[in-house]
Amino acid sequence: MQQKIQIFLAALLQVLYKVGVELIDRIIPKYDKVIKAWDILTSDDEVEAYLEMANIFAVKRLHYNDHGPVHSRIVAGSAMAIYQVLLARGFTPSVVRDGVGDVEDSLVVTLMGAYLHDIGNGVHRTLHPVYSALLADRLTMKILGKLYGLGKRAYMLKQEVMHAVFCHDEAYTCLTFEGAVAKVADGTDMAEGRARAPYEEGKNDIHALSALAIREVYVGPGEKRPLAIHVHMDDEAGIFQVDEVLGKKIATSGLAPHVEVKTFVRGAPWVTRTFETTWSLPNLA
Repeated sequence: MQQKIQIFLAALLQVLYKVGVELIDRIIPKYDKVIKAWDILTSDDEVEAYLEMANIFAVKRLHYNDHGPVHSRIVAGSAMAIYQVLLARGFTPSVVRDGVGDVEDSLVVTLMGAYLHDIGNGVHRTLHPVYSALLADRLTMKILGKLYGLGKRAYMLKQEVMHAVFCHDEAYTCLTFEGAVAKVADGTDMAEGRARAPYEEGKNDIHALSALAIREVYVGPGEKRPLAIHVHMDDEAGIFQVDEVLGKKIATSGLAPHVEVKTFVRGAPWVTRTFETTWSLPNLA
């Protein structure tokens, strides 16, 4: 069994995962609670309503990029891929390290945090991380109750999900591995499809134009750092998204010393970015 695990982990270190709507179906870990959590998240009317309202406020009223169900699905898939890459590199999830739960519980927290992080946009863009966490309080417990029952474990994991949801914004520092993974995953959803709607509505500022320059994003093991994010762009304008969106999330995730961002322009390697910070998560490996 141990040999099979080592072979599996070695195989993970050779894989690049394309960030997109299909990734979650490919990458979701085959744990019963993780699969059940995903099924509930994607079929619950309340979750669906909050995500649709997030897009009505963000896209229709503010002309921002996608913050709804498609974005949440993409971020969830990216989070599961990043989680597995770092786990294969020897990282220990905070939920496991601190005795809150096991790897399956940690994956549930990461998945839920990634999928629910933007629901507060349906209240207001200003302070949306706060609204997201507040909405996630009862909503998370409704889902966790179906997985764990209404006991101490569920209430503790609820707090972990609320933290992951709250700290996805670059204004706040992540204090957990699970929150950090969800936050970095949020930053990886920056390919041109996410900005198409606001651009067609007439938004043509640097945010929209730089996002439209990005063709594809991949996550996988890095050469010099445990995690590499590969960003393929049509022209150099895409570097604004890398620095001002993805970079700020990496810098406040607690994972910055472990992440490199490799950029490519029309298929040719361009610059590699790293984003340092004074804060990093302790005792990860």
